Amino acid sequence: MNDVFFDLETQNLFQDVGGKPNITRLRVACAVTWSETRDDFFVYWEKDVPDLLEELKSAQRVIGFNLKEFDYLVLLPYAAGFNLATLPTLDLMLDISRTLGFRLSLDAIASASLGTSKSADGVQSVQWFRQGLLDKVAEYCKTDVDITRRVFEFGREHGYVNYRSRLDSILKVKVNWK
Repeated sequence: MNDVFFDLETQNLFQDVGGKPNITRLRVACAVTWSETRDDFFVYWEKDVPDLLEELKSAQRVIGFNLKEFDYLVLLPYAAGFNLATLPTLDLMLDISRTLGFRLSLDAIASASLGTSKSADGVQSVQWFRQGLLDKVAEYCKTDVDITRRVFEFGREHGYVNYRSRLDSILKVKVNWK
């Protein structure tokens, strides 16, 4: 099976584009995939989005965190003539939120399940992009893809993931990720 783990970073923040209703105006800064077949990361920049779309189309399954309500929406302007909703997708955030009835951050799950935290956030990534620190943007995006992959593997192996609650206790949620 060729699972492709995917995340992207943007050039803009919601406040720059008039809020969340204008998510398609955020523009891709950087995208990273990790493919089971390749067993490695691949970095795409905005000019490379057609190649990114080809990789996502060739995947047996695309796995990520908040893909359907963020990443795919950011990609919409680049995907003319292709319906991203047709991609076989496992969105870990949506899967977990369906079970719990509320959303969790990747960091809340990673810190409780893996004992690791994200290295930065999307706001910092946009600042790095604007400063021309593209290596930092790519490394941050790679880290998010790696954490997502490791969270998936943890859940697949154990049948649950841990998460840190707002009261800082560690709780479990069952998952069925095959």
